[in-house]
Amino acid sequence: MDIRAIVCDVDGTLLTSKQVVDERTVAAIKKARSKGILFGICTGRDADSVRNHMKSWGIEGCIDFVVGSGGSEIDDYILDIYQENHTLSPELIKEIMNHYKDMDCNFTICHEGILYAPKDDDYIRNMAEGDGIEYRVVDFDTFLTRPYRKLMIICNPSYMPQIVERSKSFKNKEYKASALVTTSFLYEYMNPHVSKSNGLKEALALHDISISQCMAFGDEDNDIDMLEEAGVGVVMENGSIHAKAVANYVTEDKDSNGIGLFIEKFI
Repeated sequence: MDIRAIVCDVDGTLLTSKQVVDERTVAAIKKARSKGILFGICTGRDADSVRNHMKSWGIEGCIDFVVGSGGSEIDDYILDIYQENHTLSPELIKEIMNHYKDMDCNFTICHEGILYAPKDDDYIRNMAEGDGIEYRVVDFDTFLTRPYRKLMIICNPSYMPQIVERSKSFKNKEYKASALVTTSFLYEYMNPHVSKSNGLKEALALHDISISQCMAFGDEDNDIDMLEEAGVGVVMENGSIHAKAVANYVTEDKDSNGIGLFIEKFI
């Protein structure tokens, strides 16, 4: 395998159920980096969140670059470069929110490592607690004065089918927003040009590396494009059926050092 970079999704992939990286996985990452292989993170979380949490996760000093917000951010630690591309306009965000205004859900935008929501409820509290980040309730009419990378709809998992059904009737004259279910309680709207694979390609190009020279680990449907285009796509045992269907390999689950075992075997 001509692998020059390894990238991992965070939630459900790199992090265990205890919200840390397995020490054996960290050791395998360090070993790969000692061979000149770059290690990056490709996540739906924003880049600030990764910077704020890498110490508590146990991987401080192991990350070379981050592709954040599902592909719309690049934070390169080696080159000290930050890029933000393909955002949603304030007008479109308001239009999306209005489309769901009568539904049992909340909305949130992550900016500079903080979750912002228009109302306080269990949905935003549980999300903030689960991700280990701060949240603030603000007036979105005042807050939405600039473009943002992503709008997230939060709801009870049992209510998600109704959110998905409502999404089918959303139309925008300028362009259609890309929307996908990323967890059982989260529905995301992003610019249609945003994807993990596109963001990853841009990040790797800064180091003259092609995506075919990359080993990617993921677990959910929003990892599929990255897993398909990477030279080696690996899904965790706890991953979704659709993600497993496109992967080259399936490794052990997030709580069983799946990433570390695979790296040790193939790198």
